[in-house]
Amino acid sequence: MTVSSELADRVLELVPDRMGAAVTVSHERSGLTRFANSSIHQNVAEEGTTVTLTLEVEGQVAHATGKVSSADALERFAADAVEAVRVAPTNEQWPGFTPPADGPSSPEFETVEASPAARAAQVRAFVDAAPDLRAAGYCETRAADVVHANTLGHRVSGASSVAIIDGIHQTGESAGSGHAAGAVIGDLDGGSVGALAAERARMGVGAKDLALGEYEVVLAPEAVATIAIILGAYGFNAKAVAERQSFVKIGDRQFDERFGLVDDAHDPRAVGLRFDQEGTPKRRLVLVDDGVSRSLAVDRRQASTLGTESTGHAVSFFATYFGAVPTNLFVTPGDQAVEELIGGVERGLYVSTFNYVRILDPRSTVGTGLTRNGTFLIENGEIVSSVSNLRFTQSFAGAVAPGRVLGVGSDARLADSEFGPGLVHAPSMRLAGWRFTGGAAG
Repeated sequence: MTVSSELADRVLELVPDRMGAAVTVSHERSGLTRFANSSIHQNVAEEGTTVTLTLEVEGQVAHATGKVSSADALERFAADAVEAVRVAPTNEQWPGFTPPADGPSSPEFETVEASPAARAAQVRAFVDAAPDLRAAGYCETRAADVVHANTLGHRVSGASSVAIIDGIHQTGESAGSGHAAGAVIGDLDGGSVGALAAERARMGVGAKDLALGEYEVVLAPEAVATIAIILGAYGFNAKAVAERQSFVKIGDRQFDERFGLVDDAHDPRAVGLRFDQEGTPKRRLVLVDDGVSRSLAVDRRQASTLGTESTGHAVSFFATYFGAVPTNLFVTPGDQAVEELIGGVERGLYVSTFNYVRILDPRSTVGTGLTRNGTFLIENGEIVSSVSNLRFTQSFAGAVAPGRVLGVGSDARLADSEFGPGLVHAPSMRLAGWRFTGGAAG
């Protein structure tokens, strides 16, 4: 029996018989290696256990989350949660706990932990890709054993692991970025990531200001990943749709036929657990197929409101206020090399990544943000110069609307996004237009 399983049983024993309870226990191990000026300057490791407990009695509901370091701390944690639920207001929208699911827990990754030496080797490969430049970034590994159990008899367990390398190379006046993620550190190739960052850094020398306006763009996987996660969180969210805060209309052709979007925690390329914060096994969701909006992410609260079933997409931070969020997204890849995408552009921009994206209007997904660490002018199918960072104001849904996707790359990979790494598997993409409204200063 794992540490998480033992603690889950102990927490439920501490709950009074008349109360309903659900507990999620996550025993986590992580390692982080940071580097700057092409040298490692920090290596840290952490191990700990997080317990999330939900209690319900006569319609009163309380949630508690904390780190547990001892048996005494666990007892105090449970006692505080019991006191909290006794004074909690009645929750009229409480959907109840997850009932026992048919079949065993879904299979998970074999959790593999990486040594400091393994992370250092990835950093060395990144740095050695351009010894004449200055490199900075990090290599991180995380692993967790998780158990969810409740007083109805429902129980699921699993393990997850993720490895990330992310960094920049700098010339003195320009920087270029590179990123990779996978389930285990053996999935990474620090040398290739470093080489891409170095290429972008060297190409970025002599950046020029560009007239504002709408430009055709070729977006790298990181920028496409941000589009996907924003569409998933703000659009294909059943709570947002029910509250008329989403543009999504199931059954309508709202996207270009080249744009496809699936959420699938069971795909072998995905990282993360295969059940959600409420203990519901995650379903494969086809969100967009042939340009048509097909389905929504639903948690138990919205399922009870809509008279349907949860799809297993409740998330801890957003569970009550935001709704269900798909976090294992796959953008359908195409068959074009990045060079082909660029080669089709008469005049436009290649954008490596977006930064500090904020949504201005959730219903239309109009947001603003900046380009960063590699923005380049394309003329007659070739990159001709570097461009200073730009601010954009753009509808993410509008950018991939019918007729707006001009090409999709064959280079899909786990990419970083505005919500973090490991959530989206995305290719490069050529779009008909992206609206740039200011420089980096505003």
